[in-house]
Amino acid sequence: MFGLFQASQVLIPVGIFAALGVVLGLLLAFAFKIFSVKTDERAEKILECLPGANCGGCGYSGCSGFANALAKGEAKPESCRSCKPEDLAKIGEILGVEVKAQEPIRAHVMCSGDCNTAKLLYNYEGVRDCFAAARLGWGGKMCPNGCLGLGTCVSACRFDAIHVENGLAVVDPDKCTGCGACSTVCPKQIIAMIPVSSGYFVACHSVENGAKTRKQCAAGCISCKICEKNCPTGAITVNDFVASIDQSKCIGCGLCASKCPRKIIKKLH
Repeated sequence: MFGLFQASQVLIPVGIFAALGVVLGLLLAFAFKIFSVKTDERAEKILECLPGANCGGCGYSGCSGFANALAKGEAKPESCRSCKPEDLAKIGEILGVEVKAQEPIRAHVMCSGDCNTAKLLYNYEGVRDCFAAARLGWGGKMCPNGCLGLGTCVSACRFDAIHVENGLAVVDPDKCTGCGACSTVCPKQIIAMIPVSSGYFVACHSVENGAKTRKQCAAGCISCKICEKNCPTGAITVNDFVASIDQSKCIGCGLCASKCPRKIIKKLH
């Protein structure tokens, strides 16, 4: 009798816990069925077509987020610059839409102020991050629009297409996919996305007059307008001390580059 009592003391709690386990399991299964989010099969198929770099150039946190947005009709396939044309065509077929071919673009750094030419305001020894440096008197270089050369753009690139050489960010055009991630994170906004069919670009984005620029950098645009005066199509202009090229007018003759006294108008690769 005593042994039966002892057995009941063990079995009853075990039975109670087992029953609770069954009840909780049923509740969890019910909750999963009620609150589960249905996935769009198209999103999974689209994800297989994307490069998987999660570069963020499309404006979404990663390829998965972009695929879901495409399936919901909240984004356009052309937003992914890293996607191959044939993969974009597949995405178009999945969504049942026409995908227009986009002209390839590449990143170009609008600065020529490396360690040999850019003059320093002070020696920056803080965190190796361009945003952190930019908060401290422009980041060390006297030019307020000069490349800081701390590699924030390098960290953002998922294709190993940009590196810092001699204190200046340099793009490898053979690796660049035109995703724009480097341009987005640059605190100075001096990385431009330019069509590959373009002829030349100005590797400087100084906003100072010629006198100030000479004091800040030996490779900065001095707003002399020689390029503007020699351009046969009016493609290059200097406004507010900033030289820029209208790529729709540029015929690639190279006169602006050959006449520039600072040699900062460069041919696109």
